[in-house]
Amino acid sequence: MAKGLQGCLGTMLLLFCAIQELGCWAMHTAVEGPGLGEPGDPALLAGGRVKRGWVWNQFFVVEEYTGTEPLYVGKIHSDSDEGDGSIKYTISGEGAGTIFLIDEITGDIHATERLDREQKTFYTLRAQARDRQTDQLLEPESEFIIKVQDINDSEPRFLEGPYIGSVAELSPVGTSVMQVMASDADDPTYGSSAWVVYSVLEGEQHFTVDSKTGVIRTAVADLDRETQDRYEVVIRATDMAGQLGGLSGSTTVTIVVTDVNDNPPRFPQKMYQFSIVETAPVGTAIGRVKAEDSDVGENTDMTYQVKDEEGVEMFKVTTDSNTQEAVITVQKPLDYESKKVHTVVVEALNKFVDPRFVDLGTFRDQTIVRVSVLDVDEPPEFRPPSNLMEVQEDAHVGSVVGVVTALDPDTANHPVRYAIDRSTDTERIFDIDAKTGAIVTGKVLDRETAGWHNITVLAMEADNHSQVSRASLRIRILDVNDNPPELATPYEAAVCEDAKPGQLIQTISVVDRDEPQSGHRFYFTLAPEATNNHHFSLLDIQDNTAAVHTQRVGFNRQEQDVYLLPILVVDSGPPALSSTGTLTIRVCGCDSNGAIQSCNSTAYVVSATLSPGALIALLVCVLILVVLVLLILTLKRHHKSHLTSEDDEDMRDNVIKYNDEGGGEQDTEAYDMSALRSLYDFSEIKAGDGGGGPGEGGPGRNPASELHALPQWVQSPDLDFSVFRDYICRKVEQADEDLSVPPYDSFQTYAFEGSDSPVPSLSSINTWSSGSEQDFSYLGGWGPRFRQLAALYAGRRGDEDSEES
Repeated sequence: MAKGLQGCLGTMLLLFCAIQELGCWAMHTAVEGPGLGEPGDPALLAGGRVKRGWVWNQFFVVEEYTGTEPLYVGKIHSDSDEGDGSIKYTISGEGAGTIFLIDEITGDIHATERLDREQKTFYTLRAQARDRQTDQLLEPESEFIIKVQDINDSEPRFLEGPYIGSVAELSPVGTSVMQVMASDADDPTYGSSAWVVYSVLEGEQHFTVDSKTGVIRTAVADLDRETQDRYEVVIRATDMAGQLGGLSGSTTVTIVVTDVNDNPPRFPQKMYQFSIVETAPVGTAIGRVKAEDSDVGENTDMTYQVKDEEGVEMFKVTTDSNTQEAVITVQKPLDYESKKVHTVVVEALNKFVDPRFVDLGTFRDQTIVRVSVLDVDEPPEFRPPSNLMEVQEDAHVGSVVGVVTALDPDTANHPVRYAIDRSTDTERIFDIDAKTGAIVTGKVLDRETAGWHNITVLAMEADNHSQVSRASLRIRILDVNDNPPELATPYEAAVCEDAKPGQLIQTISVVDRDEPQSGHRFYFTLAPEATNNHHFSLLDIQDNTAAVHTQRVGFNRQEQDVYLLPILVVDSGPPALSSTGTLTIRVCGCDSNGAIQSCNSTAYVVSATLSPGALIALLVCVLILVVLVLLILTLKRHHKSHLTSEDDEDMRDNVIKYNDEGGGEQDTEAYDMSALRSLYDFSEIKAGDGGGGPGEGGPGRNPASELHALPQWVQSPDLDFSVFRDYICRKVEQADEDLSVPPYDSFQTYAFEGSDSPVPSLSSINTWSSGSEQDFSYLGGWGPRFRQLAALYAGRRGDEDSEES
């Protein structure tokens, strides 16, 4: 069959070449002359004949030619060619000289290489006809195209793979899943080489594919994800419209079946059993149950609920969103003695129900949970749970306030013992009978000190004190009238000397620490000792207050400046209690308007006003004082900082050079010599001890005799400077061995001037003897500037001579 197909292709190829050879003689375009004129030009029609130019049709070449000889493409020819070989044909452009070769004499074009239409569909070239002798163009250069003829040599290919699609389970037949497309590189405009059709190679039991569009659809309506959640479908694409001899390609499509809520929840068991102690607090988890659901994702989300009335009252069911489990917890305290076993019906139902599948049944399920209550040794329970007692504040010590009762829930008539938590009754105001639970007073009560008492009562088993229960008890102290009323404050009033009768002086009120249930009612009257009082009167206003008025005309401070008015206050009881308070009334001087000006012992009103000018002057004075204080503080701080900076100054390298010679002996004010003299211990040398001549302080005394001798340093022969040398050397060694000091040495040498100079000193300071033997009279001839110096030394020499004589 392959040989027959090859022979058929060879025959078709020869037929195509023959047709192309004949077509090259047909006229395609006509250009008169050597390409210089256009058809119809009068100059070209003079001979009565129209000359033709290039003659050819479009050229074709079959791709994938496998022959050993060059493949004939076509022929270019000019009608001016007379066949004598005078015209030379050439071509240029794409592939000229490499892929395509031309016979210069005949104009035959051959293809020398194997062409592929899928890489290049056509080639554009240009043809020239030249005179072989002169190489001039005989025809205008013309462009032509060689088109590569397609053959079916490319199979369809799926370029967008891998393909993954999805479809919901239980989808109806014909539900679109996805679309696949194959691409064929052959020429779609020539033949059916690129005409692709699709078919299913594997998976046709569940899916189909549209042969033209490549759309994959479901073939059955019972796709079940729980049975199979993935299918591998092989799709084939064939060209040549699926005819015999067409090429084909295939791809694998993965189709995932997605879940729908088509399965109800189901409990694996119809009954679950749990146990819990009776003392478990409310909210304690008893256990977990879970209904299974074959679906996935949100289709497995479910809620749980308790269906029976007993279970709803005692237990609570919540859903764990992470595990989709039902968590059963205690909602009400359990009691083993009341009920030992509880039966709870728990129902599970899907949270999201798909209405398309409601006909499949109810999406819920139920199970029974049995909860067994375990008995434990419980502490006694207080009954009844009342926590309020009352007692009169005048109750005697040992009076019964009330009785508390507690029973052991485990065993009937089991003895119980009672106690008071002393941390709630540190003062031991109350006691309790350990057997009966009777609470009695332990101390005298006082409502005004503490009106309420909160204590904690303990009840425990007689033979097991670790089983303890607690109850808070509030004891209210009832009031009795045991406190007399008192004046609200130590009242003091004032009355003017010119007061008129009936004038209101003071309003009196009282306080009472008691709190009778019917409220307070107080009565006011003057005390019996004030019965002879004719100066003031007391009026009970009937609202627990009283008013004091004057009873006479005018008062005299000189006669009596203070009146003491005793007032008796009585409450309503029972029993009625009373107290006496004193109102102090002072006689004061008042102005015409009745305003108090002054009293004998206390000034009630002081009117002091300052004019605006006085206020301004006072403020200015205060401001000036503040500025002066700040200025003094600033000057002190500046002076202190200046002294500190001078003390901290390093004087080792502070060398000041002066080139000023001064003003001579007349200049006595330029420098203060006292600072220099203070550095030495000058001894005052006087001219003589006795005598009353001009040298003893008289007006004719020689000024030179009052001068001080210049200091002289005399080296003692027994001075030893080795101590200073050793000290300096020791410091140098310490500095050399200490690596933390800066990299330089600083030396200070004190009290050592070195050895003697070979040249004797000219100064009298270094004179070895106490007296100088030099004659300084020549200083007088040095001029007026050295006159003072000459006087100093001449005067010193004269003093020494006088001392020697």
